[in-house]
Amino acid sequence: MTLSTSALQSADISRLIEMAWEDRTPFEAIQRAYGLTEPEVIRLMRREMKASSFRMWRKRVTARKTKHAKLRGFEVGRFRCATQKMR
Repeated sequence: MTLSTSALQSADISRLIEMAWEDRTPFEAIQRAYGLTEPEVIRLMRREMKASSFRMWRKRVTARKTKHAKLRGFEVGRFRCATQKMR
């Protein structure tokens, strides 16, 4: 499923932001689920969040190995919480 950021519904945006905040959800998983690349996710986060929250998020995910599948030095399954839908 490929969606442009303008075509996303409120629930999709909320879930996408939640996935972006999760340490163990790589940007590649977001791209598979929503069709948005890492730069598109960054633009969406900048648009949807308060400036201070966005800066905190960027500081948190910059160079974080778990947010980039290729940088992970270990093989780990994708974590899913009990309320997370399968896509």
